[in-house]
Amino acid sequence: MNGEAWRAGIKKYYIYVVLALIVILFSVVKLGQVQMFGRGHFLSPDSLINLLRTAVPILTLSGAFTLLMISGYIDLSVGSAMSLAAVVFALMVLNGFSFLPALLATLLLGVGMGWLNGLLVMKLRITPVIATLVTLNLFKGIALLIVPHGLSAIKGSAEKLMPAWINDYARKAVLLGLPWAFYAAILVIAILAVVQRKTILGKYAAAIGGNRTAAELSGINAVRMGWLLYILVGFFAALAGLARASYMSLGDPLSGDGMELDNIIAVLLGGTAFSGGEGSVLKTIIGALIIMCVTTGLMTVIPAFWQVMAKGSVLLLAVVLNHLLVRARARA
Repeated sequence: MNGEAWRAGIKKYYIYVVLALIVILFSVVKLGQVQMFGRGHFLSPDSLINLLRTAVPILTLSGAFTLLMISGYIDLSVGSAMSLAAVVFALMVLNGFSFLPALLATLLLGVGMGWLNGLLVMKLRITPVIATLVTLNLFKGIALLIVPHGLSAIKGSAEKLMPAWINDYARKAVLLGLPWAFYAAILVIAILAVVQRKTILGKYAAAIGGNRTAAELSGINAVRMGWLLYILVGFFAALAGLARASYMSLGDPLSGDGMELDNIIAVLLGGTAFSGGEGSVLKTIIGALIIMCVTTGLMTVIPAFWQVMAKGSVLLLAVVLNHLLVRARARA
């Protein structure tokens, strides 16, 4: 195999190698006495099941986030949108609503949050970073206001119990020890992978990210497409928030903190150009699993205050790796 073939192979499969190395690393390191590692080993069935359960929010959201970044835009409000959705879902459940009405209301809220981001960025032409930084604080503020004074989250009490079924969606095992929320995330991934590769939305997103002016001259409505992608991200952020609320059995207004950073790292690790134009939903999912493995593994090895620095180092690595890959593609 010649040098060109080796380089092509590295570009294509590096993300899988990184995931394998991280899994091996945390498998040989002696894990601390953390409850989620029931058998004390990273690759034990119980550990893997718990890892995949906790990965549901980022798996649910990162596919749509990838399409948005492929189009050249970004949404920093996804964590706050997820938190607000979790709070609203938990509040409705606590007040007697069944799963379906609470689900529909939460998803409608997600659509509204995505619509607002699309309005600011696509219609009012505010820089995406500034616009979504504003809505990040707006959504988080609303979530904090909804929680009753003196409480840190929406949860049951002796007077008003949180119903037992709230955990069913994200915790109750239905197949191979995994809940409905995990299989919903897998379905979302499959659909968005097809959307990216086979549909007009995926092709137009790449065209807009590659050269918006050329895309508009060829007849693509960039404003409409970008707006639709923001709505899509809001919808799946709400679905991720619902899964988090179901898993935790409460609505925490801070439960989505850091989700925007995790998604950015996953997307960059997956090879999506930060400037847009190209990327892969499936490789982003591998990047998301890397983030979850690192986060979960570090939780058992180093103190909490070092974990933030470690995650920042992963982001730095992702940015550098992404830059090198994009530069290599440009030379090809």
